[in-house]
Amino acid sequence: MRLFTIDREGKLIPYKEHHFKESDLEALLESNPEYLFEDGKVLIIGRQVTTNLNSFIDLLGIDKAGNAVVIELKRDKTPRETLAQLLEYASFAENLDYSQLNQIYQDYSGEETSLEDYHHQYFNFGSQVEEKVSFNKTTKLIIVAQKITKEIRQTALFLRKKGLDVYCVEFKYFQTKSGEKIITSDFVVGEEEFIRQKVQSASLPKVDEDKFLKSLDKNGLEVFQKIFEFAKQNGLMFRWGSKGFSLNVELDGGFVGLFFGYPPDSVFKQSIYTGFEEISKKVNNAEQITEFCRASLEKLGYFVNAKSNLKWVIDQPYSENQIKEFLGTIGKIILKIKENGLSSR
Repeated sequence: MRLFTIDREGKLIPYKEHHFKESDLEALLESNPEYLFEDGKVLIIGRQVTTNLNSFIDLLGIDKAGNAVVIELKRDKTPRETLAQLLEYASFAENLDYSQLNQIYQDYSGEETSLEDYHHQYFNFGSQVEEKVSFNKTTKLIIVAQKITKEIRQTALFLRKKGLDVYCVEFKYFQTKSGEKIITSDFVVGEEEFIRQKVQSASLPKVDEDKFLKSLDKNGLEVFQKIFEFAKQNGLMFRWGSKGFSLNVELDGGFVGLFFGYPPDSVFKQSIYTGFEEISKKVNNAEQITEFCRASLEKLGYFVNAKSNLKWVIDQPYSENQIKEFLGTIGKIILKIKENGLSSR
């Protein structure tokens, strides 16, 4: 493929194709998964994911339907090595259940919110709370390279005919003499129709209190500064992820998540999400406490349903009294949790 710009005199000015590192391409795909498929974006849940054979999947994602997406960069491997490795990864990914996918996502993102909730928000299911995704019913396999060889293309087409969902994508990088850059992508295989073990993943860098506060708008700053003051006064524990945090109460050598906080650039927007799953898994009389939490927070008037949890989207100013009411409610929930103690399950 050759690319040109047209100057004011109608002359063609060629873009020169450049080579770029596969690691740079991996980072681009990780940061821009919405451009991988023309018909829908991919949620990246892991990078350099360790398989049961101690090999590493470059990128592991989930599509809107909940299916696993294995993305393998060709790098400097031969066609046979590339295809063999892709099939090895497919045999691993196909057997991952939801709990394993959730663990990969949480290890990678550093967040404690569930994959199901994040997936629901990422793909903008909105208020369709009845929408239930069945995770990993099938697996998509994608080979990415600057050049897909004829050997890879022929074998990938054969695998597609045999029922495997295999795609091959070429990414090319061009630059003009003036420094203007452009990247192209082309499906050379795959678009002709539209033409229980421990798993690990590399982690995204975590934020901290300072970075989190700097990312907030004025409305969020008013709320979260008061939350941080309350947490420090009451000896609560923060667990930081790549975007936000969970606030936890420490109890009997363990901890229980109270809620999650997110900044404006998260898929959850600038918000607070309850952690009812944490209470259900860890605390005695969990059902009674969860009902108390739900009723108390709904009574405040600014929490709304978010699937099995509640959320408070902070997109307008809230009075000091409203924030105090929220923190007072959290204080009552903490007392309930301490009174009942951790479950022995």
